[in-house]
Amino acid sequence: MNTTRSTRTTRPAIRSLLVATALGVIPLTAALASPATATTRPTTTASTTTSPYCGITWGSLAKTRSTMVRGPVTGVRSGRHTCYDRLVVDLKGHAPGYTVKYVRNVYTEGQGALVPLRGGAKLLVSVHAPAYTQSGAPSFRPRNPREVVNVTGYRTFRQVAWAGTFEGYTSMGLGVRARLPFRVFTLDDGATSRLVIDVAHRW
Repeated sequence: MNTTRSTRTTRPAIRSLLVATALGVIPLTAALASPATATTRPTTTASTTTSPYCGITWGSLAKTRSTMVRGPVTGVRSGRHTCYDRLVVDLKGHAPGYTVKYVRNVYTEGQGALVPLRGGAKLLVSVHAPAYTQSGAPSFRPRNPREVVNVTGYRTFRQVAWAGTFEGYTSMGLGVRARLPFRVFTLDDGATSRLVIDVAHRW
């Protein structure tokens, strides 16, 4: 008997709940259990910027200066540095103009003969100054035109070859490992000057 009375008491309560829900008194979402909503945090992506090698921003385009000088070339030397290899042309008098650029081939001044060069890329180094005095005597003549300076063991340089001097211009071919960034600048103390070419070890 107790069970019957409990069932009869429960049924009206259920009917009342359904009626209230249908009439909108109790929202359906309140009557039904709602699942928990997962919150996702926004993800941030760190931006990575690659710094240039040794801070070098020289590029590989031609570098030129149009000045012509009479002070002759007196020597050529090279050096190894942490981030680049260096070629230096010594001159008497004020700093010269120059043209330094990547080329397919280097040719001798005046004759136009091919200058063979080792390396994956070739730089023409044209100095706007002669390698002879005003009387025509040589001011600089490499002992070995094929190897003006010894660059064995250099990271970037592969060969420095003489391309001659003619009508106020002196040229060399600089064979390098690949087409790499380079810079050109001059130093001038009035009595002597230097043309400096630095070629980076990598981009």
